[in-house]
Amino acid sequence: MSVRQWEIPVTQLDPLLRVERLKTYYPIKKGIISKTVGYVKAVDDISFDIFPGETLGLVGESGCGKSTIGKTLVRLETPTAGRIYFQDRDITDYSNREMKKVRSDLQIIFQDPYSSLNPRKQIKDILAEPLNAHRIVAGREVQNRVDHLLEMVRLPKSYKNRYPHEFSGGQRQRIGIARALSLNPKLIICDEPVSALDVSIQAQILNLLKDLQEELQLTYLFIGHGLGAVRYISDRIAVMYLGKIVEIARTEDIFRNPQHPYTRALLSAYPVPNPHLRSKERIVIQGDVPSPANPPSGCRFHTRCPLAKSICREQEPLLKGNDHAVACFEVDS
Repeated sequence: MSVRQWEIPVTQLDPLLRVERLKTYYPIKKGIISKTVGYVKAVDDISFDIFPGETLGLVGESGCGKSTIGKTLVRLETPTAGRIYFQDRDITDYSNREMKKVRSDLQIIFQDPYSSLNPRKQIKDILAEPLNAHRIVAGREVQNRVDHLLEMVRLPKSYKNRYPHEFSGGQRQRIGIARALSLNPKLIICDEPVSALDVSIQAQILNLLKDLQEELQLTYLFIGHGLGAVRYISDRIAVMYLGKIVEIARTEDIFRNPQHPYTRALLSAYPVPNPHLRSKERIVIQGDVPSPANPPSGCRFHTRCPLAKSICREQEPLLKGNDHAVACFEVDS
């Protein structure tokens, strides 16, 4: 039975993943000796939980740090500060050998289905690689497991003898999903898995992910900038702006009652079937996104916010609230 069918709210369970004040900075090098002259603050002091069986959606503009969070959680990027707890284990400083033991439970689906598969290997070898590396099964059982993985993502077993270039984008992403499932993970980071696909194919992949979640009791962090896809698959949504989480709440609370000015602007651009039925005016954000190498003082959004006050330029608002948390002085007041 999946978590969604339990009577208790999912947030009353112990978190599967807990992130505390996570920072991921990239050094800016200059000169022949590559002197560090600054840092790109891609992820800057964020905290959140992901609970068993839920899907946490992560949305925001391109460059806000969404994908960096996903890569940092699976340790493809090294965190600069903060802690990452997975199943109550602090994996922040794990070595490569220690992380290998965690990888079977913590997997990632990459954004680009065209570059995430080795073009020189057949599908059977791509799917068998993690099985052999982690010694999940051996001998003939490897190919039996490969056949089963293809069936799980709705692809014929005969496809295992083909190469990646023989597939469409949607089929490649199904293979990427199969690879992520190969080690029986508990949590999968979905790094914009449908953004490179046609709309009709996006719907198929989203339905597949939901079916697999129900069947295998999976937990997802779903990263995306398409609000329709994120709304469809997510139980809760966290909104990011320039390396910070500015609002986090249950999906329908975000869409019915957005509280942060940036969230309101994002949702005002959300397309509706009949624009004449739109209940709120379109909010156009003025100005450009500041550089993450030199973010504004105080609230990161104050340079573009129509509600900005003097305190917004001087102090950084904290993310406050239980079921619906917001980082905004206007909401606090």
